[in-house]
Amino acid sequence: MISQKSKYALKALIVLAEEYGKGPILIADIAERENIPRSFLELILLELKNHRFLDSRKGRGGGYFLAKPPTLISAGQVLRAIEGPLAPLPCASKTAYRRCEECHDERTCAVRLLMCDVREATARILDSTTLADLLNRSQLATHGPEVLDFSI
Repeated sequence: MISQKSKYALKALIVLAEEYGKGPILIADIAERENIPRSFLELILLELKNHRFLDSRKGRGGGYFLAKPPTLISAGQVLRAIEGPLAPLPCASKTAYRRCEECHDERTCAVRLLMCDVREATARILDSTTLADLLNRSQLATHGPEVLDFSI
């Protein structure tokens, strides 16, 4: 599972993607729109800025904005920045590999092989899903056809 911090980071970035090109957005506005505690959001946005996903402007008319278009920021990039490696086990990680002490032969370890497949599938989905994609999905769900329920 991802942390609450990552969930809030993605939610804030989707708001900023929705407002991309319209100027900076205040922390208070993002916090209110997504029901995120403001003090926690401040820390998250600062971290996202340090990872160069965001930029900010101080003073009147200031706030945060995406540093690049929403089509160029993937969910995988964001989650790696906040959470670290995507692999469920250190021995399955590409960037933070660490051998398991109890493993006799990791080349044939069924658990490691499975977790490598999980890492690859997860990375494929997250790395191919941009903020623009997430925003589009949300808008389609909001404005899409209502689901009819014919149950009795």
